[in-house]
Amino acid sequence: MDESLLKRVRVVLIGTTHPGNIGSTARAMKVMGLSQLVLVNPLKFPSGEATALASNADDLLASARVVGNLTDAIRGCGLVLGCSGRPRALALPTLDARLAATRALAEAEGHEVALVFGREKTGLHEEEMRACHYLVRIPTSATYDSLNLAQAVQVVCYEIRQALLVDQPREIAPPDWTPEPPERLELFFSRLEQALTEIQFLNPAQPKRLMQRLRRLTLRARPDENELNILNGIVSAMLETARGTRKPRG
Repeated sequence: MDESLLKRVRVVLIGTTHPGNIGSTARAMKVMGLSQLVLVNPLKFPSGEATALASNADDLLASARVVGNLTDAIRGCGLVLGCSGRPRALALPTLDARLAATRALAEAEGHEVALVFGREKTGLHEEEMRACHYLVRIPTSATYDSLNLAQAVQVVCYEIRQALLVDQPREIAPPDWTPEPPERLELFFSRLEQALTEIQFLNPAQPKRLMQRLRRLTLRARPDENELNILNGIVSAMLETARGTRKPRG
């Protein structure tokens, strides 16, 4: 049991409105051995209510990072898991909580992992889901599927703890593969959209779901540095060709 893997798993809460949920999340994390808490634009923090409900996990509150956007919260993470029960306009790859926990621990051996939770009432927004490699669903009753935010964090953290205790079969990644972090992918998506517009493949007036599908495809592939450099090189060639600045080869 390698407890150090848990230090590479961060819990990200977006737009939390009730400070008590932040405190309860810290408690849920600490009791399962997780320690990285990142808060994106919480309505109220620090808060006495959060400290009270943390119940001796106030050290996690003291070390929590507060950031202004999801991009900063997941910066440097090779795997981003978004916890959401909402239906999506464009279906994304989805894992149940148990499989997600196993995947998170397996990848924590090589890079940071983020578990992203949305707002109490509205959950994750569409653009936030699109920043995730996978969505995570917690199996619930078909007649009542409403989980409190801190309860959802507790369930996922428990599954991670169980995955740590049990020797599970794990996928072995190629030794030369390290997925690029979200911030580099976002730059690529921005350049790709620009290139597709300039070569008139993408119509900005009627984009439909082209970029969403290309984003889903790329995130599913999870390119490493060399692969992303190749993709960026293709985009550069597209831009140069569209602008008439590309020099002939040979």
